[in-house]
Amino acid sequence: MGANDFITLFFLVAAVLIFLQLRSVLGRRTGHEKPPVDPFSQREAARAPSVDDGKVVTLPKREPVDDEQRSAEIDAVAKPGTALNDSLRDLVKADPSFRPKEFLNGARMAYEMIVMAFADGDRKTLNGLLSKEVFDGFDAAIREREARGETVKSTFVGIDKAEILQVSVKNQEEQVTLRIVSQLISATYDKAGVLVDGDAEAVAEVIDIWTFARDIRSRDPNWKLVATESEQ
Repeated sequence: MGANDFITLFFLVAAVLIFLQLRSVLGRRTGHEKPPVDPFSQREAARAPSVDDGKVVTLPKREPVDDEQRSAEIDAVAKPGTALNDSLRDLVKADPSFRPKEFLNGARMAYEMIVMAFADGDRKTLNGLLSKEVFDGFDAAIREREARGETVKSTFVGIDKAEILQVSVKNQEEQVTLRIVSQLISATYDKAGVLVDGDAEAVAEVIDIWTFARDIRSRDPNWKLVATESEQ
C-alpha cells in the first residue's frame, strides 16, 4: 500500500467514525417530524395559517409573571370588582398557565376554524376541535345536509368582538364561556344548485355563546368546544 493510499484510508475511517458519533448524538430523522408550533401565537400564526393537528386553544409555555402583571391582564378583560374578575382570579390560581388575552386570541382562531370546517363538512378537523357530544351534534347536521344533497358555500368575514362571559373550575376541569360576534356570508344550495337558504352576497351578523373546556391535570394544553348556543 502506497503512502497516498494509506492517507486516503485514514481519512475514510475518520469520516466513518465521525458520522457514527454524530448519529448517536443527534439520532435519526424519519421524515415525519413536525416542529412544535403554537397555532394560537401571533408569531407562529403568521408562519402557519392553517392547523390540522387537533388543537383548539393552546396556551404556550411562558416565562413566569409576577402578581402585578397577572392582575393587570385579568383587569384588562374583566372590570375589577366584578364577579367575572373574581372568577378569573380563581381560575388563574388553579391554572397559572392561563392568560386571558392569549386565550381570547386562540378562541377567535378556533371559532373560525370550526365554523368553516362545519360549512365544508370537514369531520376530521371538527373531531379534533370538539368534545364528543358537540361533535356528534355537528356530525348529525352534516349527515342530514348530505342526505338532502345540499352544499354550503361560506366566506368568513371576521370577528367583531369576542368577550369572556363566565369562567369556572369544577372537578379539575376549567371552563370558559365566550360571546362571539362574527360576520359571515353563507349560502346553502340543493343538489340542482338552487339557493335554498342564506344569501351568497349579503354579510350576516352571527352571535354565538360558546364554552371551551380543559382538564387542568392533563399535560395536553389544548382546549375543546363543549357547548354552543346562539344568542337570539
